[in-house]
Amino acid sequence: MDFPRCLLCASVLLLSLAHCQHYFLLRPIPSDTLPPLELLEDPDPIYDPRERDLNETELRGALGEFDGRFLSVVPPPDRYTGNEDVDEPELSPIPAGLMPKDIRSLDFELEWGKKRKASKKLKRRLQMWLWSYSFCPVLYTWNDLGARFWPRFVRAGSCYSKRSCSVPEGMVCKPAKSTHVTLLRWRCVQRRGALKCAWIPVQYPVITECKCACAN
Repeated sequence: MDFPRCLLCASVLLLSLAHCQHYFLLRPIPSDTLPPLELLEDPDPIYDPRERDLNETELRGALGEFDGRFLSVVPPPDRYTGNEDVDEPELSPIPAGLMPKDIRSLDFELEWGKKRKASKKLKRRLQMWLWSYSFCPVLYTWNDLGARFWPRFVRAGSCYSKRSCSVPEGMVCKPAKSTHVTLLRWRCVQRRGALKCAWIPVQYPVITECKCACAN
């Protein structure tokens, strides 16, 4: 193929991509930012799904796997239990799992006249206190994403941020791991002077693990 013909083909391809750009914008853009930022919606009700668009049987079929741990069609009973209601003592139970290696390997020394090692009992208490203090549980609360998502209620995770998790202070609890749940998003675009709307699948990130990390 000669160069002018290649250039023509490339131009046609770019024009096709530009023409279809609105279609690509329907897809969510991957992001490492957690939790996801609040979506700004056009308040015009013309962009809302109508009653005939909310057939649960059809929507479940379009969605496929329904993860009841993180998704709900109706308002969950505890949906208004937010992070503001969590008291600090509730965040300091005996953490689950294995004690972190860096805490388990700590060797405490007392200086009282002369240096001496802490007793096993005291050492264990100090290790448990450090582990409990630096432990970063995931705090879950149900978020209402609005009528343009189905299911509209998602159980989102967050990391406790009211105090530092390190001694001395400076480190904070940050997202460490996440998973994704599939939702249906009602999306409307103008095509040939008419408004075309449809449900499209999108991926919504949910925090599943927090860790004590540097603030910056």
